[in-house]
Amino acid sequence: MEFGLALRFALLLARPGMLIAAAPVLGGAFAPTYVRIGLVMLCAVLLVPAVPVPAIASLGALALILARELGIGLALAMGLRAMLAGAQLGGHLTGTQLMLSYGSTIDPQGGVRSTLLATLYGNLVLLTFLAVDGHHMLLRGLMTSYAELPIGGGGIDASIAQSVMQLLGAVFTFGARVAAPVIVVMLIVELGLGIVSRGAPVLNVMALGTPIRLIVGLLVIAAVVPLLPALVRRVTPYFTELAWQLAQGLR
Repeated sequence: MEFGLALRFALLLARPGMLIAAAPVLGGAFAPTYVRIGLVMLCAVLLVPAVPVPAIASLGALALILARELGIGLALAMGLRAMLAGAQLGGHLTGTQLMLSYGSTIDPQGGVRSTLLATLYGNLVLLTFLAVDGHHMLLRGLMTSYAELPIGGGGIDASIAQSVMQLLGAVFTFGARVAAPVIVVMLIVELGLGIVSRGAPVLNVMALGTPIRLIVGLLVIAAVVPLLPALVRRVTPYFTELAWQLAQGLR
């Protein structure tokens, strides 16, 4: 009896545990280990009276069920992961245009070295996600997943490949939208510098172009950053839907 209760509780730890470990807003590398463990334990305790756990016939069945639970938790976290990756991609593209990609800092979300603009955009995405109660959406999605995808046996649906491709496409689309204003303005600046170099060949455009690009680019970033939270609010439901479609591929 005690073993059965412990096994049930262990199964209820798997899905929220993977969600909290993979979603940067709930866990992430920067969060202390005991905080993440406490969140997982709290989620499992709250799920005990509401989520039924089937009887486990063998160790092989237990391994398959645990793998499915971990996969569903990872899929639910991939929406936020993809949105964060898209914002960081936009930061990398913007930094490359302004020749700021040489300097890098430690990104608190992943613990790896990243450019300053990529870190800035990523943190803005997470702050906006918290401001629109995105973490509540994650927890509600976790609870809903037990009704739609109950604990037990399942398989990998063919639609999971399409969901992965859509999620990867959304990363590049979102990154391009974040970096588009700077890219367009820098293209105009390059065309202007090219015209100046043709009209006044004596000017050293290579020397004058670098500060001009940097000043104009920083001004564009200053104008774009206040608009980024509104963009994140619009795309958050889309990324959440893509994550749910990915999780449903493990029916």
